[in-house]
Amino acid sequence: MKQNVQLYKALADETRLRILALLLSEGELCVCDIIAALKLPQSTTSRHLAHLRKAGWVNDRRCGLWIYYSIRDTGANQKELIPLLKKQLLITSTSAADRELLASFGDGNRCA
Repeated sequence: MKQNVQLYKALADETRLRILALLLSEGELCVCDIIAALKLPQSTTSRHLAHLRKAGWVNDRRCGLWIYYSIRDTGANQKELIPLLKKQLLITSTSAADRELLASFGDGNRCA
């Protein structure tokens, strides 16, 4: 039960929902791309990513100096919730603005 509580608590924050929306739309992103798209300090973004990772929402992998994040869909709850989150989060104006800002960087200016 505690794992379910952590899983759902992680969704109770706007910044974490914005991060999830970006990852749901892009698949995998470098932490620097997430920071730039959300216009948040590195420490704030990293804290929220750590919370999502601890709750089981995201995976991380290191590639040289960069850390890449992606949605973790291995849990039973995640498999059921991800389609719902994708449907609900990607239609918000905030999510659209975040994706637009990320796209404005172009592939040449992104870590990925």
